[in-house]
Formats: sequence, C-alpha cells, structure tokens
Amino acid sequence: MTGRMRLVLVVLLLAQFMLAVDFSILNVALPVIGQGLGFTLGGLQWIATAFALAAAGFTLLFGRVADLVGRRRLFLGGMALLGLSSLVGGLATGPEMLMAARVAQGLATAAVTPAGLSLLTASFPEGPLRAKALGLNGALMSAGFTTGAILGGVLTDLLSWRWAFLVNVPVALAVLLVAPAVLSESRPAVRPRLDVPGAVTVTGGLLALVYGLTVAGGHGWTDPTALTALAAGAALLTAFVLVERRAAAPLVPVHVLRRRTVVWGNLAGLVAFVTETSLVFLLTLYLQDVLGFSPLAAGLSFGVLGAGTVLGGVLASRFIGRFGARSALVAGGLVQAAATLSLYGLGDDRGSLGLLLAATFAGGVGNMLAIVGFMVTATSGIPDGEQGAATGLATMTQQVGITMGTPVMSAVVVTAPVLLDGIGLAVLVNAAIVAVGAVLAGLFLRRT
Repeated sequence: MTGRMRLVLVVLLLAQFMLAVDFSILNVALPVIGQGLGFTLGGLQWIATAFALAAAGFTLLFGRVADLVGRRRLFLGGMALLGLSSLVGGLATGPEMLMAARVAQGLATAAVTPAGLSLLTASFPEGPLRAKALGLNGALMSAGFTTGAILGGVLTDLLSWRWAFLVNVPVALAVLLVAPAVLSESRPAVRPRLDVPGAVTVTGGLLALVYGLTVAGGHGWTDPTALTALAAGAALLTAFVLVERRAAAPLVPVHVLRRRTVVWGNLAGLVAFVTETSLVFLLTLYLQDVLGFSPLAAGLSFGVLGAGTVLGGVLASRFIGRFGARSALVAGGLVQAAATLSLYGLGDDRGSLGLLLAATFAGGVGNMLAIVGFMVTATSGIPDGEQGAATGLATMTQQVGITMGTPVMSAVVVTAPVLLDGIGLAVLVNAAIVAVGAVLAGLFLRRT
C-alpha cells in the first residue's frame, strides 16, 4: 500500500466512522432531547425514523448520481451537508428544527456512504489490497455503531445532548479540508442521463418499506398503516425492476442485477446487518429491563462487541486472501450463529454477564468476517464506471438491514408473556436466520 493509498484510506475511514457514530449516538439521548425540546412520547421515535427514512430511501439513487456527477464531488457535498445539519441540530430550539436537521443528516449519509465506498473500491485494485481496505472500513463502521452508543451516553451525562450533534462539526470540517488534496475525481467522459422513473420507483419503494417496518415495530404487524406501506413498497420495488429492464440508462444496469455475486452477496449482507443490529436491540432490553443496567452501563457493555468487530475486520482480509470471500461469508455466518445460539442460556441474574460478553465478542468477529465477505463479493468484477451503482446497492442493503432488524425482533419478543422468554425466542430466531443465510451463501455462490 503506497503512502497516497494510506492517506485516501484514512480520509475515507474517518468519514465512514463518523457516519456510523452518527447513526447510534442519539439513541441514549432521546429521552433528554424530548424533555428539552418538548417532543411528545410518540414523537421521539421519529428522531431516529426520519434519519433512517432519508438514509435508506435515497442511498441507491445517490450511488448512481456519484457515477454521473463525480464521486469526490458528491462525497464532499455530502460531508458539507452533514457538518451543516449537525450544527443546526445542535442549535435546535424546537422539534421542527431538530427534525429538519435529522432528515438532512440522513440525506448526507445517503450521499457520503456510497460515494465514499466507491472511491475506496476505485482507489484499491481488486484483490488483497481492496479486501484489506474493506476489512478496515467494515471494522471501523461497526466499531462506530458501538462508539456512538457509548459516546452518546457520556456526552449527554457530562455536557449536553446538543454535543451529540456538535461533535460532528469539527470532524466534517477536517475531512473537507484534507479530502480535496487526497481524493481523485472519477466520472465518465460522456455523462449518461439519469434514469428518473427508476429513481422515483426505487426511492419511493424504499421509503415505503422503511416506513412500514418502523410502524410495524411500534404498532404490530397487523397495523393497517404498516401493511399498506409495506404493500406499496413491494409494488414500487417490483415496478423498479421492470423499469430497469427497459431503461436506456438504468439506475442499476440489469446485467449488474443478474450477477450471482451481486444478488447473493447482498442477500448475505442483508442477513448480517438484520441479525447483528437486532441482536444489539435484544441485548439492550436484556441488560436494562432484565438485569437493571443503566443506559450508559449497557452501552459500555457493548464495548466487547466493538472489540470483536474490529478484530474481525482486521483478520478478514487475510482470511479472504487465503480462502476467498465465499468462505468468509459462510465461516463468519456460522461463527455468528453459534455465538448467538449460546445466548439462549442467559438467565435473570448478573452471573450471565460473562456468557454475554464472550458470545458478543465471538459473534462480532464472525459478523464482521461476513460483512467484509459481503462487501468484497458484491463489488467484485464490476467495471469502474459502475462501482457507484454496485456500492450504492451494497449500501442500500446495509441501511435497510439496519432498519429491518429491530421491528422484526420486536415482533418476536412480544409473542411471549415474560420478557426474558421473549428475548430467548428472538435469540433462537436470530441464530436460525444467520445459519440459513450462511448455508445459502455457500450453496449459491460459486468459488472464484
């Protein structure tokens, strides 16, 4: 890896780490924000939902826009929007101002994440160097989710919830000052037209899907609004596939969607994100509502998970270099499934904490191995001019998976009259999903 490659990697990893921190940093602070700005109890969930809707709904569109207008240009624009929206959120004087800032942060995430990932894949040739870069990217991204939970509690307790927003501003400014001198622009010599029908159908479909999942998580899977939104999302996403087959310049080229590595790599990635993020939700319930931990203590407990994901990300490139991305998906999934299954033995006393810490560490290693395997698989063999579409698709998978996990597992938990029994049942379902995903990835991805 050359010196310039290292500089590119540092800039892009810093941006991705910041985005991951931003995703989870407000979770612990929500009750305090509600008291400070006058949010209703029902309105608090929309602080997270508004961000998730924008981040997941517009990711695929911005991934393609990065190919058309330039990845560096979109990356810098997104970072500027993130810094500005974070400043507005930190200075918010009412619910409307804070919600507008969260929507803008979500849009910035939807722009920066695929643009940054495609800049990374374009900067590192396919093979060991790219696997190493993606491994470090995945490790810091996952560690960022954990850091966000811890940092949110620390900032809220010691300073103010406003610093959960304001901490982004100097980081965004530092990236904006350094990135123009480090990152090279990339865009096609002849700019194709944007596929507007495809953009409308996929963005509308993703917005409806994420909204439906969020409503279902709060009101149950039989809620008419949730069912209507999910049906509309399915219909629009089906229309998107049909539109792409006839489009002259599709948002996602049909031959990309037909690639086995793209399809099964993204499905395996969806499983990895759905299960690990929902497991964090389940263990948060267990630590706070069963064992009686404070929010800050619960967040600190996930530091072990963060350490496992960092180790998994560092080891992933070596594993993939020796055994291949397909083996990483399978092995990582099976390790994660076994670790998750062991959590079924959690009891209602703090003597179970040792099991929880050991299992989350091992599960973090396996999950990150699978995530890096997914990223390598889903972006391999794609021409440089279509990397934005491929990484946009992979990023969309990530955002939708993060959003889907909690409502799905919430629906499982509430089927049992006792919370600990519901958590145990959800743990079994979670482990089964991971195991099935790993087996299917092994069966349908041909070794290359």
